[in-house]
Amino acid sequence: MENIYEFEENWWGNCANTFGEDSKHYVYATYMGLGIDWQYFTGAQGKRVLDIGGGPTSMLLKTSQLTSGKVVDPIRYPQWTKDRYALAGIEVEVKTGEEVDETGFDEVWIYNCLQHVIDPQLIIENAKRAAPVLRIFEWINIPPHEGHPHELTKATLDQWIGQQGQWGRLNVSTIPNNNVNGGLFGEAYFGCFKHR
Repeated sequence: MENIYEFEENWWGNCANTFGEDSKHYVYATYMGLGIDWQYFTGAQGKRVLDIGGGPTSMLLKTSQLTSGKVVDPIRYPQWTKDRYALAGIEVEVKTGEEVDETGFDEVWIYNCLQHVIDPQLIIENAKRAAPVLRIFEWINIPPHEGHPHELTKATLDQWIGQQGQWGRLNVSTIPNNNVNGGLFGEAYFGCFKHR
């Protein structure tokens, strides 16, 4: 299963141009129940937020007035990405979501992550221990393929989370004239879940 992470690391490359993913964050945020004020996400002011699988360009970088933020991701991205997080006051730890043992956060964010992992159910369980609020956006009903060993469904995510999430079909272009790599196309599962 380690080749999952190799696939993902190769996909990101040197992380010099993350605009395609960064632009998608603004769509994810809306579906996760966050607001947008110009270029920053709102709704997490004064909170401690853990981002599981946030990669080299977490949504936390686009969130203002956090009390603290932490990104957990298993890939060793270039040092400059960690330096950028440090400048923003965001902690980074290189480990899998399955190893998350944090507690005391206000929220956990997971987006476009669970298809890429070894045990998505365990990650949800870890997230629920870490914070009373889970914000999530995940693609569903996509058959497993290279780097994506899991087909997530609304039913399985509802079961793991213990609540009914929302779902819908997206057809959103985030980069003009680029319908392959610059958009959000397919069925998605999303919501803001309060479980304590």
